[in-house]
Amino acid sequence: MDGTWNLGRLLPDPPPGNGTQQAAVLAPLYRDGADLRLVLIRRPLHMPTHGGDIAFPGGKPEPGESPLDTALREAWEEVGIEPATVEVLGYLPAIHTVSYPRLVVPVVGRLPGVPSLRPDPNEVDRIHTPTIGCLLDESRWRTKSWKGHEVFMYDLDGDTLWGATARMVRRLIGLEPL
Repeated sequence: MDGTWNLGRLLPDPPPGNGTQQAAVLAPLYRDGADLRLVLIRRPLHMPTHGGDIAFPGGKPEPGESPLDTALREAWEEVGIEPATVEVLGYLPAIHTVSYPRLVVPVVGRLPGVPSLRPDPNEVDRIHTPTIGCLLDESRWRTKSWKGHEVFMYDLDGDTLWGATARMVRRLIGLEPL
């Protein structure tokens, strides 16, 4: 079904911010029959940062918000995932973005079933829900040099998952070490 993928690799607490500007994202997982799926979004081209990029729902914190609060609020605003329905499973290590320097804290959460997603057109052009089984297929991944960094890329129905989000996905599913 989903190979040897293991959620036991997640961190129990968010990583410390170390004074760096932070953002947080939610990596929502849900069962769809025998498949385990992940929710990803494509940002509209008009966005001031990351326009056209594939990402997890998320963004910058409001004053006083924890990474968890930010990830849940943003997922609600962007795709309509009700915060109270998310079972927080843990965290992935924070990751630095290259093109827009920020430390991103990935929160991993399980949804109770197939969600009724409703994209906010101001923040989301398209929703992708790939299966973990497909993402585990190494033959579908490729690499490319970008600004002196080797980045992973994955085709999602004509959109390209790459950069920081691709690294987060690969860490989540165990294709890269935490």
